[in-house]
Amino acid sequence: MTIAPSVLASFVDDIAFVAEEQPAATPQEFVEQLGTASERLEGARINGAEDLETAATYLADAVTATGARRKHLTDQAVGYLKHTADMVGEYRLMI
Repeated sequence: MTIAPSVLASFVDDIAFVAEEQPAATPQEFVEQLGTASERLEGARINGAEDLETAATYLADAVTATGARRKHLTDQAVGYLKHTADMVGEYRLMI
């Protein structure tokens, strides 16, 4: 079992844009893209970029977790992703 795509759906396109890749099709791909996006946003000195790396860590752990622990880890990750649209919007203005 994997993380429900609907939980991550609102972030996938923005993260793919920054990672310069096609939108992630699996949670594992999304975790990889979060790492790339975090590095690029940090390089552009966008505040909060480190939150993407934190979210990636929580999601990587959630992929292998089960039950309530999976939900808790996923919820934690989503909390760190809440400013994704703002960060990506700022990044779009810079490039």
